[in-house]
Amino acid sequence: MEKPLNKFEEGQVLLIDKELDWTSFDVVRKIRSLIRIKKVGHAGTLDPLASGLLIVCTGKYTKKINEYMGMEKEYTGSITLGASTPTYDLESEPTGFGDISYLDEERIHDTTKQFTGIIQQVPPIHSAIKQAGKPVYLMARKGEDVILEPRTITISRFEIERIELPNVYFKVVCGTGTYIRSLANDYGKALGCGGYLSSLRRTRIGIFSVDDAQRVSEFQQTLLLES
Repeated sequence: MEKPLNKFEEGQVLLIDKELDWTSFDVVRKIRSLIRIKKVGHAGTLDPLASGLLIVCTGKYTKKINEYMGMEKEYTGSITLGASTPTYDLESEPTGFGDISYLDEERIHDTTKQFTGIIQQVPPIHSAIKQAGKPVYLMARKGEDVILEPRTITISRFEIERIELPNVYFKVVCGTGTYIRSLANDYGKALGCGGYLSSLRRTRIGIFSVDDAQRVSEFQQTLLLES
């Protein structure tokens, strides 16, 4: 008689609030060890410097990963103006410091309009996109020339919610394939002063909200209570 599948093998969708400094794979690896099955995957990478909603699928539900990856996403975070970084975020040191004294609220808000709708975006060269079978960030770290073609993306909402220069705090609602790091870099260029992503939190994927998610430690505690 075959051993019955447990609920995680049958398939579960876990909403995880990923903490800073964890990679998305760190989360998958930890959950895999906790529930003791191999078939675990996530539906959309969050960088280590980003927090927020990560959908983790187990067992038979790993077949749903592509469906979840294609859903609309919502982010909040901050862009620091007046400098740029090679990685477009705080994984590298800011350079090219510039004057931001000319910026006013109207310009800061109005500049977001050119980044809404169906637009073209060039992904960061420090990303996991592959060329010739290897991630381009490995080539970029070696100082090799990396040329990436623009991609068509959809940003349905890009709003500045608070201004505390040099930081501006935003909300973005976008389709799949959007790099918020590239958006921060492009926005800083459009303002004429440079900018980089200084914080990021994913708050929603489709109908799933980070408000309904739990940290890995909370998930672990739930498992202990159920056992």
